[in-house]
Amino acid sequence: MATVTVKTPAGADAGSLELDATTFGIEPNVPVMHQVVTAQLAARRSGTQSTKTRAEVSGGGAKPWKQKGTGRARAGSTRSPNWIGGGVALGPKPRSYAQKTPKKMIKLALRSALSDRASEGKVIVVDEWKFDAPSTKGAIAALAALGVEGKVLLVLDRGDVAAWKSFRNLGHVHIIETAELNTYDVLVSDFVVFTKSTLPNVEESK
Repeated sequence: MATVTVKTPAGADAGSLELDATTFGIEPNVPVMHQVVTAQLAARRSGTQSTKTRAEVSGGGAKPWKQKGTGRARAGSTRSPNWIGGGVALGPKPRSYAQKTPKKMIKLALRSALSDRASEGKVIVVDEWKFDAPSTKGAIAALAALGVEGKVLLVLDRGDVAAWKSFRNLGHVHIIETAELNTYDVLVSDFVVFTKSTLPNVEESK
């Protein structure tokens, strides 16, 4: 098992902690991570592109000319797809781009991403955030004391309101709850910061 030093918000050592080997100590499965991230990004697509069919464009109620005797081709409506201003045949309609991904694959990808960050020493564990009141200045000082740079994924408890309000104004910090932890957010972050209470355990990783 990998051992991580638990830190205080001031950057001081507050003991050590054994990281769960099944969550932070596996060999990262790159193909699975790729597939899960691709599915996650696909699900974010709005899928709102739309074209009007011949039933949706205006006009076309009357037959343009009589069926026979004009020398021209038969025509029943000016809204036919082969007319200018007509409807679009087989055009795009609103749809969902979501892909079905097995739950075991999603969990394996997350464990792979966390293991990758842990192997690089990019998983930080804080004993607890001790904000008496929301303070963005205090949040900046805490990250500096912890040696955290770049894009940060911060995993907080829902009830830790002072910490949420302290970090939410920092553009390089993305805050989520433990239940929202996902592969994409872990991989796009330089550091993942947990508290002892939000650190995933064996039961949560199965």
